[in-house]
Amino acid sequence: MKRTTRIAVIGAGLGGATVAALLQREGYEVRLYEQARAFERVGAGIHVSANVMKVLRHLDADTRLSRIGIHPDTFTSRKWDSGEVLFELPLGDTGEQKYGASYITVHRNDLHAAILEKVQPGTIEFGKRLIDVKLDRAIAHLSFSDESAADADVVIGADGVNSKLRDAVAGPSKSRFIGAVAHRAIYPSTLLGGMELRNCTKWWGPGSHILIYYIEQSRNEIYLVTSAKGEWHSQAAWELCTREEVVRAFEGFHPEVRKVIETAPEFTKWPILDIKPIDKWSAGNLVLLGDACHAMTPYMASGAAMAIEDAAVLARCLLQSEAHAAAFVLYEANRMPRVKKVQKISAENSFLRYPTDPTWVFGYDAVTVPLEPQQQ
Repeated sequence: MKRTTRIAVIGAGLGGATVAALLQREGYEVRLYEQARAFERVGAGIHVSANVMKVLRHLDADTRLSRIGIHPDTFTSRKWDSGEVLFELPLGDTGEQKYGASYITVHRNDLHAAILEKVQPGTIEFGKRLIDVKLDRAIAHLSFSDESAADADVVIGADGVNSKLRDAVAGPSKSRFIGAVAHRAIYPSTLLGGMELRNCTKWWGPGSHILIYYIEQSRNEIYLVTSAKGEWHSQAAWELCTREEVVRAFEGFHPEVRKVIETAPEFTKWPILDIKPIDKWSAGNLVLLGDACHAMTPYMASGAAMAIEDAAVLARCLLQSEAHAAAFVLYEANRMPRVKKVQKISAENSFLRYPTDPTWVFGYDAVTVPLEPQQQ
C-alpha cells in the first residue's frame, strides 16, 4: 500500500498505539484520535505474556518494560479454600526458552507508556470522540463530538468494546454485561506486614476467582483483581467499591486471600463485558482490531494480547498488500480463527486451572508467523 495513504486510528490504547507505531515506522502518515482528554494512571496490572513481548521487542519497546516488571518464576493455580496447588506453569528462564520471550507482570500504564514512546510525537489528538463516519468513494469522513472533522484513506477502529466504528462495519451492536464484576486494588506491599506471597497466583473458587500478583521487580506494589457474580446498572466505566463488598464476595476463601483483600485501602469495581461475535471486521476502507471486533472475557488475561497481536498482523498485511482491500482479507483470514479459539476458552474460564500446555498461546509470534491466504 502506498506510503502516501492517510491512515486514521480511532483509539490510542494498547492496540491502536501499537499499529500506529508500526506503520509510522514504515513511513506511513498516521494520526490517532483518542476520546480521553489525557491518559490517567488507572489502577490496574496486566500480564505481558511472551506472545506480546515479541511484538514489543519488534517495536524496541521491551527493554525498559522488562526492567520495570516482575518476571514470575511460575503461574500458580490454587484451590480457593484449602490452598491446594492445582497447577504450576514454569515461567522465568524456563518459559523464556520454551516460548521465545519472557513473561512479565506490570502496571498497565507502564505497558501503555512503553508503546506510546514509539508513536511519533504530535500525532495523537485527544478529546476526539467519534460520533459518525461517512464513506465517499475512497475517502472516509470522520466527525467528532467537539464538532471537528478529519478525512482519511484508511480508518482503523481500535476504540474498544463500545466501538463506534464497529457500527459502521458490522451494523449496530452493544457490549453485553455477562453478570460478573471485577474488583481491583493496588497498594503498597508493606501494608501486608512482611507476609510472603508468590509472584503470581490465581485462586479458583466456585463461580468466582481472584488473581494476586506483584507488578514491579521491587515488589513494592501488590495487585489483585477478581471476578465475582454481581450486577451493574451504571453508565460509568467503573465505580468505587467498599472493602466489605469484596470481603463478602470471597467469604470462606483461604486466609491468605482474605488477608490481601482486608488489607487493601480501597477498591474499584468494573463490569465484565463482551460483545456478540461478529464475522466481519472490515468494510470498504474501515477495519477493526482488538475489543472493537472481539471483546472477550478477561479469563485468559489475553484481551490486550489479542489486540497487540492484531496490530502487528494488520500492519504486516498493509505493508505487503498493494491495496487495503486485499490487506483486510488477509488480516481477517489470519486473525479470526485464533481469536475465536481464545474467546471460547476465555469464556469457559478454565485456562491454566489444571495442567495445560499454553505453547499455542504464548509461543505465537505475530511478527513472523506465516500469513496464509483465505481458504476457498
